[in-house]
Amino acid sequence: MRRFEAAPWSTALRLVSFLGAGVLLAVGYTVGRAIPRTGHAPVAEAAGRVVLPVFLLVVVGSLLFVVTGYHLEGTSLLVHRPLWQSRIDLRGLERVWHDPAAMRRSLRLFGNGGLFSITGLYRNSTLGTYRAFVTDPARAVVLRSPARVVVVSPASPLEFVSHVATLVPGVAVGPAPRRA
Repeated sequence: MRRFEAAPWSTALRLVSFLGAGVLLAVGYTVGRAIPRTGHAPVAEAAGRVVLPVFLLVVVGSLLFVVTGYHLEGTSLLVHRPLWQSRIDLRGLERVWHDPAAMRRSLRLFGNGGLFSITGLYRNSTLGTYRAFVTDPARAVVLRSPARVVVVSPASPLEFVSHVATLVPGVAVGPAPRRA
């Protein structure tokens, strides 16, 4: 068992998180305050009381999904979050490699694209559909098996790759060769 810290947040992730949270809270507060409290429009007034808490829940909810680290345990990868962990089965893992460009030109299918983390289901032409648990795309490590592709971003990508290679017998290190 070995724990790897998540990579420090990239500059882009810090910027998106700071600005995104600020905008969400400011808009929620402004909209909530803009609705008059005259007693003549009870539905609008009720909506005004709900707006700020909803925006606040989005920010707090996103904070709960922050990736804080990774733990390699037997045939599993545990992705640590503030209150829980996600378990990824590594049985059948074929390849592992560090690829700073792994997430380039990715389309987010479902998930969070930068409010405190980059997590969820993504797709690009290189990896196909994959799950991301990332804090810095430049430190991306790709784990490929026939069943799934997972991208993580440990603070020490090469150490992580090396450890996975010793933990999972027969796993290849490096991307699959390109076909001509």
